[in-house]
Amino acid sequence: MQRPPFVDPASGRQYDTSNANLEGWLTKQSMWLKDWRRRYFILKGSKLFFARGEFSAPHGMIDLSTCMTVKSAELKAGKKNAIEVSTKEQTFYMFADTEKEKDEWIGAIGKSIVQSSGTFTKDDGKEDDDASDDGSEAPEGYR
Repeated sequence: MQRPPFVDPASGRQYDTSNANLEGWLTKQSMWLKDWRRRYFILKGSKLFFARGEFSAPHGMIDLSTCMTVKSAELKAGKKNAIEVSTKEQTFYMFADTEKEKDEWIGAIGKSIVQSSGTFTKDDGKEDDDASDDGSEAPEGYR
C-alpha cells in the first residue's frame, strides 16, 4: 500500500514520501494546544513529514534545511526520550518509545541537516578540510 504525497498548503507542491531514509512512530506536541499526539514520521532527504497513520497522506512537514539544531530534550519537554528540532521560526518537540529509537532519529535528522547545509560535499560525503575556499591546498601541518 502506497502513502499519498504531502501537498504543501502554501505552494501546492507535492512531495513524494516513498523510499524514506527513516520512518516510524513518534509522539509530537501539537503547535497550538500543546497536547501530545502520536504521529507517523517520514524522513526523506531534507524534509521530515508527519501523518496521522502509516499510510495516511502527511499533513505536516519540517524543512530540515532551515533547521538550526536537533537534540535530546527530556527536561524541556518533560518527557522521556524527547527530541527537540528547532528552526528559526519554531521549535518542535516529539518523543520516541525507546532511547534507541530517540538516538536513531536524532542521528538521522542531524545527518539530514548537515547534508542540506553548505559544509557537506556530495561527492565523498565528508567536509573538505584540505582545500581552502579558493581551491588551493592547505599548507602542511594544517591538514
